[in-house]
Amino acid sequence: MYTKEIKTWTGASEQSMLKQGIIQKEPKMSAQSRFTKLRWALTVIGLVLYVVDIVSDAFLGAKYLYDGHVAWGVLTFLFVLCASVCTQIFSYRWFSDDKSEPSGDDAKVSCVSWDFITGLHILQMGIFTRYFQLLRSSFHVLRSKCASGDSEEPVHLKLFGQATDLSMLRLFEAFLESVPQLLLQLYIVLLGHGHISVLQFISMVASFFNVSWAMVDYRRCHRRSLPHLSEMRGLATAVYLLYKLSTISTRVFSLSLLLALSPLNLASMALVWLLGTAWAFSLRTDFCSSRALEWLYRALVGAILLFSFFNVKGRSTRAPMAVYYAVYALHSLSAPLQLHAFRPGVLRLEYGLAAILAGLCVGLSMLGVYYGLLHPREEAGTRVADEVDGLEGQTEGLDTSPRIRRFLQI
Repeated sequence: MYTKEIKTWTGASEQSMLKQGIIQKEPKMSAQSRFTKLRWALTVIGLVLYVVDIVSDAFLGAKYLYDGHVAWGVLTFLFVLCASVCTQIFSYRWFSDDKSEPSGDDAKVSCVSWDFITGLHILQMGIFTRYFQLLRSSFHVLRSKCASGDSEEPVHLKLFGQATDLSMLRLFEAFLESVPQLLLQLYIVLLGHGHISVLQFISMVASFFNVSWAMVDYRRCHRRSLPHLSEMRGLATAVYLLYKLSTISTRVFSLSLLLALSPLNLASMALVWLLGTAWAFSLRTDFCSSRALEWLYRALVGAILLFSFFNVKGRSTRAPMAVYYAVYALHSLSAPLQLHAFRPGVLRLEYGLAAILAGLCVGLSMLGVYYGLLHPREEAGTRVADEVDGLEGQTEGLDTSPRIRRFLQI
C-alpha cells in the first residue's frame, strides 16, 4: 500500500515538474525517423524491380545473340556486367570499411562468415547480400516491441544507413546499366533493321521503372538517414521524380537520335564523360577510403553527368547547374535538326522536335517548381544542405556513417 502511494506521489510530482519546465520529457520519435512496415515492403518492391530489370536485359541479350545480332547482344550483356562489377567493388569495400570500425558489427550478416561474403561478391551477389541483411534486420526490429519505442531512434537510423548504402549502389547500377540500355534499345528501334520485338519494349519499360525507383528511393533514404534534414513529402517527391525522369528521358532520346545519325557521335559522348570526370577531379571528392577507388568513383560521376546533373560535393551549384542545363537544352534541340538535315528518313522532324520540346518544358519547369517551392527546408535552428545551396553550415546530426555525408546530392 505504501509502495502504491509512493508511486502515485512520484508520478504526480513528475507531471507537475514537467508542466513547470523543471525537467524535460524525452521527445517522441517522429514517424519519418522509423523504419516502418511500408518501408520494408518498398524495399521488397525495389528488389523485385532490380531482378526484373536484370533478367529482362539478360533474355534480350540472349535473343540478340540467337538471332545473329552479335554486336547488340554483346553490348547488352556488357552493360549488365560493367554495372554489376562496379557495384560489387563498392559494396565489398563498404563492407570492409564498416567491418574495420569499432561498431563494425552492422556490416556483418548473421551466421555468414566474412569469407562467404567475399565469395558472394565475386559471384556478383553483393547486392542480394545487402538486401538480405536489410530485410532480415528490419524484420526483427519491426517484430520487436522496441520498434515503436522512444529510445530506439539509433536502431532505426542504422537501418536507414543500410538502406542508403543499398540505394546508392542501386543508383550506380541504374546509370551504368538501365540508362545505357534505354539508349541502346532506342537506337536499335530507331534504326529498325526489321528487328523490333516485344522483349525490347519490356526491357525498356523495366529499365525506366528501375531508374525511377533508384532515384526516388536514394533521395528519400538519404534524407531520412540524416535527422537534421526534413522529409520529402508526397508532392515534392512527385515533382522531383517528374523533373528527373523528363530531363533524363529527353537526354536519352536526343542521344539516340545523334547515334542514329552516326555512331561517330559516341566520340562526343566520350568527351562529355571526360569533362564530367575532370570536374569531379577538380572538386577533389573524398567519397572513398582509397585513391584507386576514388578515381573509379570520379569516373562513375562523369558517366552519370552524361545523363543528369547532381551536386558532386555538396557545394553551391547554381552556376554549374545553369550552365549544364543551358548546354543540355541546346544539344538536345540540335539532335532532331541534325538528323533531319543528314538522314531525313529515320524520323520526321516535327515528331522529334515535339518530343524534345515537351521533355524540356516539363523537366525544366518541374526543376524550377521543385527548387523554388517544394524543396525540403531546414528544421528549426538548423541550416539544411541541398543541391543548389550546398552543404556549408550543415550540422552532422546523428547520422549512421560518415560515408552518408559524402554521398551524391542528387
